[in-house]
Amino acid sequence: MRSISCEGKSIELDEDGYLTNLNDWSEALAKMLASEDSLELTEAHWEVINFLRSYYQQYQIAPMIKILVKEIKKTMGADKGNTKYLYQLFPDGPAKQACRYAGLPKPTGCV
Repeated sequence: MRSISCEGKSIELDEDGYLTNLNDWSEALAKMLASEDSLELTEAHWEVINFLRSYYQQYQIAPMIKILVKEIKKTMGADKGNTKYLYQLFPDGPAKQACRYAGLPKPTGCV
């Protein structure tokens, strides 16, 4: 476990870099985590991150990649609901990396 400082607050992350307290999430924290991965969050990233946060609020689960692609396809269309598009945005794995930035737990089934 490690902690990082964001907006004057110490925030704990688990061994995989996910928040231990989901209420600690903020956009500033998401930007900081992305920056650590040398990634600058664009509007396209935020669209997926916000989708994940809404999905989690509704189902109380972080979707694995297969479900994420299917649900994004339903909501945003086939241009965005495919693995190629999502991997371009989140090269370390769309479900894992996007969920980490969205402040959600590690998706079920991810290694």
